[in-house]
Amino acid sequence: MSDEKTAHGNNDNELLNEDQVMNESSEKIEVDATGNNDDRLEQLEKQVVELNDKYVRSQAEMQNLHRRHQDEQKKTREYAISSFAKELVAVKDYLEMALKDETGNFEMLKMGVDLTLKQLVQVFEGQKITEVTPKAGDKLDPHKHQAMNTVESEGQEPNTIISVMQKGYVLHDRVLRPAMVTVAK
Repeated sequence: MSDEKTAHGNNDNELLNEDQVMNESSEKIEVDATGNNDDRLEQLEKQVVELNDKYVRSQAEMQNLHRRHQDEQKKTREYAISSFAKELVAVKDYLEMALKDETGNFEMLKMGVDLTLKQLVQVFEGQKITEVTPKAGDKLDPHKHQAMNTVESEGQEPNTIISVMQKGYVLHDRVLRPAMVTVAK
């Protein structure tokens, strides 16, 4: 029986807590019934106006951020190669100077073209452009090589490179131009 009283006693405490909650709620209702409803309504209306203003401002800020981000991306795309372009301008200048040379000195012309090629190689290295130069006997890599023709070749396995017709180039890990090769059947 003592267990029943304890359990019943706990239920009485729970009921008292629920009754207290009900009394507190009714007191709030009574306070509101005394005329504070108008004040409360005004407060809520002000709060709605403030929240609406904050919402509109945050939406405008998000649109501005989005627009600025798009503008920045556009500028980045347009000017991403500006350093590369500046370096290529120097190479073009050297080539034009070589063509303007009217001395007829073939050795000087050859030396000027060699210096221009060295300058271009430096530009490529700076921009992480590397050559794809397969050797005879290498396996054909369809990601870096383009088979221009196939020929019968004794002593070489099928799909191996026989000769390179034109070098390929890679920018970082992306192929700019595959190496053009002749492949064994």
